[in-house]
Amino acid sequence: MTPDRQLGPIFVQTLRHFFPLWNTWLDLLPDRRDQEAITYPRRFLASWGILLYVLQLGSRRQLDYDLRAEGTQVLPNLNRLLDTDLSTRPVHDTLDYFAGHTTVAGSERLRTRLNQRLLRMKVFEATRVLGHIPMITDGTGHLVFRKKHCERCLRQRQGKTALYLHQVLEAKFFGPAGLVSSVGSAFIENEPGWEDRPADERKQQGELKAMDALAPALKHAYPQLKICWLGDALWACGRAFQIAQDQGWSFVFTFKEGRLPALWREFQALLKLVPQQVVRVDLPDGTKQEYRWVNGLDYEDSAKRPWKLNALQCSETPPGATAKLFAWVTGLPLNRQTVVEVATKAGRPRWSIENEGFNWQKNSGMRLQHVYSIDPDKLKVYYLWLQIAHLVLMLMAKGSLLRRLTAEGGQSVLGWFGSWQNLGKRLLESLRNWSWPQESFTRPVGKAARVGLDSS
Repeated sequence: MTPDRQLGPIFVQTLRHFFPLWNTWLDLLPDRRDQEAITYPRRFLASWGILLYVLQLGSRRQLDYDLRAEGTQVLPNLNRLLDTDLSTRPVHDTLDYFAGHTTVAGSERLRTRLNQRLLRMKVFEATRVLGHIPMITDGTGHLVFRKKHCERCLRQRQGKTALYLHQVLEAKFFGPAGLVSSVGSAFIENEPGWEDRPADERKQQGELKAMDALAPALKHAYPQLKICWLGDALWACGRAFQIAQDQGWSFVFTFKEGRLPALWREFQALLKLVPQQVVRVDLPDGTKQEYRWVNGLDYEDSAKRPWKLNALQCSETPPGATAKLFAWVTGLPLNRQTVVEVATKAGRPRWSIENEGFNWQKNSGMRLQHVYSIDPDKLKVYYLWLQIAHLVLMLMAKGSLLRRLTAEGGQSVLGWFGSWQNLGKRLLESLRNWSWPQESFTRPVGKAARVGLDSS
């Protein structure tokens, strides 16, 4: 059977394997609707909203066209998946009404339950850094308006034009096969004087302030978890060091001369005094790497707080190419046994939040930057549904069930479908046209229940 025909059953098996309490957790979502007057239960409407992104529909209105009940298998398949018995399907306005009668906090709790389940399943174990789960943070643009949208808009001038922005700081766990899973979102909102600051300062202050609020929330959600916070050079500052210390996290941040010039000069000077602190690695493709490090660098931040930091650099020379230099500052211990792990498991994966996260969400049918609602609270609910959908789609796309199936045709998953957007479209065709077999909805036992992630 072709991968296209099997997509529906694989979607069901993936969801049931990783999240067997999916329906129960959706039923826990807050719902302020009149419960005696509703037609569509919260588990169905929440899944409907998440499927908007899983199926890459691109807009709420497409739900009405692409998920028609008449003459399709949409309702029979979803009724079996969600243990419902509906004879009609909702329209997009019904979904929007539900989005306004649930809460942002409820969707955040759902996301936390999903991640806690993945942690219990040890999904992220292969990417631990010296025993720490890697967590990447980065900011991104969410929505842009030509006119003032709400009091929370960030106003920014481009020449004579004023733009009104909604931005968000994302925190994501990093797992095998490039898996990134949203664990926290802080919406960056208007404050006095924001538009008068230079662009770089707006980004720094906006994201740092957002992290002030996001970090305690993450600590509350994962109080015992050993986390290694990964980030770009923006975070290499005393304020971020203090956040990490307050939460009991380690950190690995990109180290650039322009961000911490005095500390960079000291690092380079001390490297000359410890020539024995070097590890050289020859990669299978002929690339040569040289790792060097210094421990115990003294740094005093702008608030006069003293810090002891460790710094690591990697000079990488591909065959026939010029060497490139990468560097990081960290609180993790550096020695011959740890430098390669810190660099490869914590320094390099930082790009995954952009490549596997934001780029996928922006440049596919998920359309992160599309205005799914103009209501300031509803748009946050839609944003969180998108993050949950992205996780579900990644677990399916990178899982062993689909990988084995496409490998039988001699291709990778992406090679078979051509793009992640096409994967969503093919799943839509499966939902509409094929009756998903009953055995797909029964959790298998033993080895058959295992769904590994592609770490190749």
